[in-house]
Amino acid sequence: MSATDPDLYGLPFTTDAFNGMPFIRLGRSGCRVPKIGLMTFKFGYPETGDGSFVPEKQAHRVLDRAMELGVTFWDTANRYNASSGNSERVLGRWFRANPDQRRNVVISTKLFGLMDGRTPNHCRLGRIHIVEALYASLERLGIDSVDVLFFHLFDPVTPLEETLQAVADLRRQDLVRYLGVHNFTPEQVAIYDELAEAGYPEVVAVQNIYNVIDGDAVAHGPAVRRQCARTGKSYIGWGPLFHRLFTERYLDEGGGGNVGPGDPLYDNGLYEKMMTVENRDKLRALAEMARDVDTDMSRLALAWMLTREGMGPVIPAAYTPEDVASNAEAARLVLETPLLERLDRTLTA
Repeated sequence: MSATDPDLYGLPFTTDAFNGMPFIRLGRSGCRVPKIGLMTFKFGYPETGDGSFVPEKQAHRVLDRAMELGVTFWDTANRYNASSGNSERVLGRWFRANPDQRRNVVISTKLFGLMDGRTPNHCRLGRIHIVEALYASLERLGIDSVDVLFFHLFDPVTPLEETLQAVADLRRQDLVRYLGVHNFTPEQVAIYDELAEAGYPEVVAVQNIYNVIDGDAVAHGPAVRRQCARTGKSYIGWGPLFHRLFTERYLDEGGGGNVGPGDPLYDNGLYEKMMTVENRDKLRALAEMARDVDTDMSRLALAWMLTREGMGPVIPAAYTPEDVASNAEAARLVLETPLLERLDRTLTA
């Protein structure tokens, strides 16, 4: 018999929050996720040359803070950081150090691309790769099952029935709980929906890029979100803060001397591309609105995202514990109608 825990005596019958963070349903499923999740894209081992920049000790501090704040939907992928698997390894070492917390986390990972080998059976969505890639992810993560398995891309080659039957078999073994897709078009989502009607596993979430500076200019964005709203899926926006773009250091031409090596936008070679006159005007308008309601730009941007049609949770990256705390605040921001209308005009212009 497991040890008793007096801290869990007298619990309420149900709850819709954890550690102050409101939760929402993931699509039409019974799984609940926090409104604000955590993308772990850059967690890894920079000293190995994997291209990450959040080393393990720092990442574990981020995860500790995320747990304290109820930011417990953690998203990773096997190929993150140069197909190294290191984002999953960082998470796995945290789970091994905190085994009592596994039940409190909804963990998602992705597969599709070439991983753990060089043969054609080490990629795409054939049965061999799906099963073997999942086994490898579970080992790196140090857990017995993945809550949400995302397909990183649509596979136009492998028979879809083979792909989805492999997922159905993994679900029966309780190695995977739910299925999601990533970077899909409306037409590709519709194909999966047709197969779900025939009894194959249903897609509960679509994870596509949603950059708030571009809004609905992102390819397929509005169409996929409307489709998610219509069919009861969660649209999960990844990359919502675009390398921490939503900070006041970018408001002045040239970054006010604050932009250089160590800045995520600069390090990824995106500063010049993103700092157009139009985008800087949007940032200045967002900063003004944030000051009006005594918050910061990134929190306001995330809070606005949560109001968009079809939107489920959003999963911004966090590189420090302070980033997690700032992101979490967005879930509790209430946007009054006049402010929401201003945001709509500014961010969808």
